[in-house]
Amino acid sequence: MLIANKTLKIAIVGYGAMGKSIEKVAERNNIEVTDIFDINSPIEHYKSYNFDVAIDFSSPAAIMDNIKILTNLNKNIVIGTTGWYQKIDEVRNYCEKAGNGIIWASNFSVGMQIFFKLIKEASKAIDKLDSYDIFVNEIHHNNKIDSPSGTANMIANIILENNSRKKTIITETLNRKISSEELHISSNRGGSVVGTHTVFLDSTEDMLELKHIAKNRDGFAEGAILAAKWIFNKKGFYNFSDLF
Repeated sequence: MLIANKTLKIAIVGYGAMGKSIEKVAERNNIEVTDIFDINSPIEHYKSYNFDVAIDFSSPAAIMDNIKILTNLNKNIVIGTTGWYQKIDEVRNYCEKAGNGIIWASNFSVGMQIFFKLIKEASKAIDKLDSYDIFVNEIHHNNKIDSPSGTANMIANIILENNSRKKTIITETLNRKISSEELHISSNRGGSVVGTHTVFLDSTEDMLELKHIAKNRDGFAEGAILAAKWIFNKKGFYNFSDLF
């Protein structure tokens, strides 16, 4: 991929299923993968860092250390790892002090960005319609280590921002009657499901379902590569939604 007469070079941080998918999609897009970092080849053990943008799909346990190392190296970062959002202000500060570029998302699927917009409009549409309740379900494979998914949390926050009747997100199993102000996210883990997210809008008369089904990981990888192209040579802290 030529950008201003320079070939974009990326590093992959985390070489699980997503890391391998990014490698495949990068090759398809003629983007050079110069480095692959994982638990056996950690970033800090390298002496030469010949890449422009790092794409991180590591783990919640590793992501903060990775961000610190990469920002100290003044490398731009695409963050696809979830489970760190409670430290988002800290990460933004790292980015601002280092003067590098970071773009993050709970989900790098382009289709999911469209899904987010649909959820926003649906949440607004039923805001004054007390007969409609709204709730969320997400399903993922049995190897996913966080619950609910980062995407489900993002969906829930979109709903809270656009529907005044919902005030609090509830993620645990309920053994009581749910309050009308509580937004429930339910999670299922099993099999090899890549990712399914459903928003239900339910009344006594009918039910609407907004659903996004990921068919494979290539869609996330394509989005991450798109984000890497976009953040190349940029400074600042961005979300993937800023592209749309």
